[in-house]
Amino acid sequence: MGLQKELKDSGNWLFRFRSYVPLIFVIPFLIKMRDYHFPWGSNGLHEVMHITSMAVVFSGLAVRALVAGYAPDGTSGRNTREQVATSINTTGLYSVVRHPLYVGNFLMWGGIIIFCFDFWLTLVFCLGFWLYYERIMFAEESFLRQKFGDRFREWAAKTPAFIPRLSNWVSPSRNFSWRRVLRQEYTTLFLAVFALFGEEILEHLAIDHRLVFEPEWVAFLGVAAIVYVVLRHLKKHTSLLNTLET
Repeated sequence: MGLQKELKDSGNWLFRFRSYVPLIFVIPFLIKMRDYHFPWGSNGLHEVMHITSMAVVFSGLAVRALVAGYAPDGTSGRNTREQVATSINTTGLYSVVRHPLYVGNFLMWGGIIIFCFDFWLTLVFCLGFWLYYERIMFAEESFLRQKFGDRFREWAAKTPAFIPRLSNWVSPSRNFSWRRVLRQEYTTLFLAVFALFGEEILEHLAIDHRLVFEPEWVAFLGVAAIVYVVLRHLKKHTSLLNTLET
């Protein structure tokens, strides 16, 4: 019980900062990008890595959007101060993996990291992410096990914690809500675009030794910024993004 309590307590503490700790990897990422060069001297491979990075980032964003769009209010995962859950979600993405939001986070952060084309930084990121989120997942599941008992145990017994098992798929029990997605994920969308824009800037600094603002990327970031401002205003000052549950 001693180790279990220690893991639970540390997980609850880390839970409050789970959105910010991955920022630790920003510093080593910036250091590696100072010496960035085309992988094996190939511009073609560089473009492949760039596209792959974007695809992984947006796949993570898509996972988060699917979770938000189908999840009812009161399920765990969205709160930031303490463990809260009035119901347990076992359908949709939660039928194939117990922590789909963290899978989405891993893909988004991982997509940025792999752009460096550095094996060791990628490995350290994967290990660090797992060690950090493992404790958070332990704390969350301790809370859910205590609150929902056998219902949680039955679901957890057949659903993997982090690596999805697609054969378990159960269709969502509710309709998809774009309003909920826009209300909850507009900041994540902007940060994803900003990070990819930053990649592009750092790439040119390392290779061309000067700032280069490609028009399409400036436009992409500008659109993302406008979307962010509009959705934030709608969320804070109107009820347009509210659902019946809110």
